[in-house]
Amino acid sequence: MNKFSLYFLLTILALAFLSACNNDEKELPITPGGDGTLAKNTCEGCHTDYELLKAVYTPDPPSTGGAGCGGEAPHYEPYDRVALKGTGYQTFKNSVHGKLGCVSCHNGIDNASGDTDVAIKEKAHSGDFIAGPSIYATEKCASCHPDIVARTHNSTHEQGWGQKSMVTLRYGIGTGADKFEQLPEELKAGYKANCQTCHGTCAECHVTRPHAGGGGLMDGHNFNKTPDMRKNCTTCHVSRGGHAYFGEGIGTVPDVHLTSAGFTCMDCHSTNEVHGDGNYYDQRYKNKLKPECVDCHSGLETVNDYHTKHYNSFNCQTCHSQDYNNCGSCHVPEPGSGHGGARIEAHLKFKIGMNPIPETKPYRMATLRQSLMAPDSWDGYGVATMPNFDIRPSYKYTTPHNIIRWTQRTIADSLIDNRHPKCAQACHIIKDAEGNVHNKEYYLFESDFTEPWQSTSTNQYTVDGKLPARWQIN
Repeated sequence: MNKFSLYFLLTILALAFLSACNNDEKELPITPGGDGTLAKNTCEGCHTDYELLKAVYTPDPPSTGGAGCGGEAPHYEPYDRVALKGTGYQTFKNSVHGKLGCVSCHNGIDNASGDTDVAIKEKAHSGDFIAGPSIYATEKCASCHPDIVARTHNSTHEQGWGQKSMVTLRYGIGTGADKFEQLPEELKAGYKANCQTCHGTCAECHVTRPHAGGGGLMDGHNFNKTPDMRKNCTTCHVSRGGHAYFGEGIGTVPDVHLTSAGFTCMDCHSTNEVHGDGNYYDQRYKNKLKPECVDCHSGLETVNDYHTKHYNSFNCQTCHSQDYNNCGSCHVPEPGSGHGGARIEAHLKFKIGMNPIPETKPYRMATLRQSLMAPDSWDGYGVATMPNFDIRPSYKYTTPHNIIRWTQRTIADSLIDNRHPKCAQACHIIKDAEGNVHNKEYYLFESDFTEPWQSTSTNQYTVDGKLPARWQIN
């Protein structure tokens, strides 16, 4: 071999080596292309091909229920909800879950065949295909997560026992894990189409947006061990938790636990509490794993005169909550009607009343929130009135997530009338020298009711006749 031939051969080898190095440094595409890495008749090949998903998607069926407590969910197109894309998808691909293979969780058929793209899709989704595997958590998740699945299956998050108990009690069949299935089929259908829009599956905390947030993959199918506070938690807990915690109500500010400590939901609500302890609770305040203020704030009994006097009389929120979100008289729409909702729209207010759950919470008085259920809430589903509606009040015990130290009831820096102690000026009902009444708006009186059924169900929890005589208000 002459010098020229040797030089030429070495040049070719060098160029090939450099080309190989450059190719190694490039990130392979995650969508099908000329390299043929992902065939479109495979699960992954289809769901990473955005244009193909748009071409074969099935439109959503018409809604048969209401919007739920949080209002209308944001809309994501069906193809956007199932597209595998972004860094989340790459993370998922390299994870334990990503290496299981699509059909191990979703069933169906990989490498499906068909004459058209639509036919291939129909074949892939045929048989025992499951769009949301964690709906069947016992079969699909428990083999790896047996303890969590066993506990979560009976949890408030998955089952919504508190809401279900309220329906079964007011229908007149009592409370218990077996009672909901004893309701008339039309009432169960109404509940599932409206109230059950939030109580969901493992995936709605760890993989997808909750149904109330539009549904669909949240992060390219990545499994997030810790739910995102905004994308998951307050998507469902929006009108109560998120609205208050982020200070979104007019005239309110964010909760001090957010502004001063930067707490997310999981800083107070432990994983074990969210997953449950395996026991049935017909009310969330009975959960033994729930957080309590004293978990962090100990030794408060005598920290100031207010606490010394009232520590065992009121729940903490009575003094330290701001105005919070209420709504009432929810009127569930007829299936397919497209109308309905709360006849008393959401509004901010603050009410102190007699504690309706003294067997669970030891206080004499507490913050109360207007409940959304009315006797005829389910008439659109064939139940004209709830026969035992008055067994529970139309105002319920509440613990708003909008805590601040100094509220309208803890700032006593101005005198309404010098005949009353300064410490009482901000929250006691006071008549000044001219006979004007102050602070009455904080308390729940029967005169606050706008519907007769509110009185019959709740009058025992109003403060009428139960305030100190020196307040001159009874």
